[in-house]
Amino acid sequence: MPSLASMLMAASSFVILGLGCAHLFFTFRGNKFYPRDAELMRRLQEVSPMITRETTMWKAWVGFNASHSFGAILFGLVFGYLSLMQPDVLFASGFLLGVGLTLLAGYVFLGWRYWFRVPFHGIVFSTALYVAALLARWA
Repeated sequence: MPSLASMLMAASSFVILGLGCAHLFFTFRGNKFYPRDAELMRRLQEVSPMITRETTMWKAWVGFNASHSFGAILFGLVFGYLSLMQPDVLFASGFLLGVGLTLLAGYVFLGWRYWFRVPFHGIVFSTALYVAALLARWA
């Protein structure tokens, strides 16, 4: 039976995994990430960023959203796996625990500064579960 710390860490991971999967789904299905202004959409599909003419702002937008999703999915899968299947490895590694907490703190900042309420609250909830897992492990 997994420990309380492992279950809390897994829950934290699965929140991020779910957000990442939902984000990836909405990146390629429907219009959730489309601008409300049709003219802006047309311009995004025409204009290139300054760094290169090999893409458009729209293609870059889709690619950035997809790669952002992959990062959240990877975090969720790796930390979820480690918390349930290799908890001694995870909880004995200050490096892994620090990387995870840093990533989540970064997501909290980005969510607060740039995103909307649903992902922000999900990230805050995941971070609280992560910290609770650390506290339960060290209690």
